[in-house]
Amino acid sequence: MCGRYTSTSTMKDLAAIFDAEEVRAEPLPARYNVAPTLDVYAVAVREGHRALGTFRWGLVPSWAKDPAIGNRMINARAEGIDTKPAYRAALARRRCIIPADYFYEWQRRANADGKPAGKLPYAVHRLDGEPMALAGLWEVWRDRSDPDSPPLKTCVIITTEANDLMSPVHDRMPVVLGRESWQRWLDPSTEADEAKALLVPAPSDWFELFPVSSRVNNVRNDGPDLLEPLDPPPGVRS
Repeated sequence: MCGRYTSTSTMKDLAAIFDAEEVRAEPLPARYNVAPTLDVYAVAVREGHRALGTFRWGLVPSWAKDPAIGNRMINARAEGIDTKPAYRAALARRRCIIPADYFYEWQRRANADGKPAGKLPYAVHRLDGEPMALAGLWEVWRDRSDPDSPPLKTCVIITTEANDLMSPVHDRMPVVLGRESWQRWLDPSTEADEAKALLVPAPSDWFELFPVSSRVNNVRNDGPDLLEPLDPPPGVRS
């Protein structure tokens, strides 16, 4: 899965990197511990133009009665995504890219005697230093009980099976799209089955990963110190 990531690139830089023709967002602060339910940047095609906007992380389907459903819909598995009611329509028409500088994943650990020893967080980033283009979906939810309330724009990160680099840490990872796939993924005219074919593990040689402090476990902790490499605890194995 992907439950935390970093977003430290500026809005201006992201618009340039992802060729956004419009910016429909107010600047967000740099965050080293982005958590579900926060507002995040995402790139989507709106009215025929590629735009950078803000969405709340945690997808709320348009038919949902309560937006709280989004609190647990932060990741969507690529497998079967085209058949699930919560994602089927969005896969067909509302695809987005969620920029991330790093994402975190947690590895289950065990002592030398095989007893559980908690989880060790790892930070993962692109070796070339470019932001990762995480495949996502977006939706707009409206409160039918209050027609005057503003629409709620939300998004979800799509995950797939881990590549060879990630598999010792976790069996899942976010879908990271290569630049050559951005247009096909974002274009609403791309058929759902063609878009789904892009939801595969990115090559291992794109990335580097390293263990970091468990301080990242607490959503209240933020700052560049969360990305300081950490030596794995002695006497502990994966």
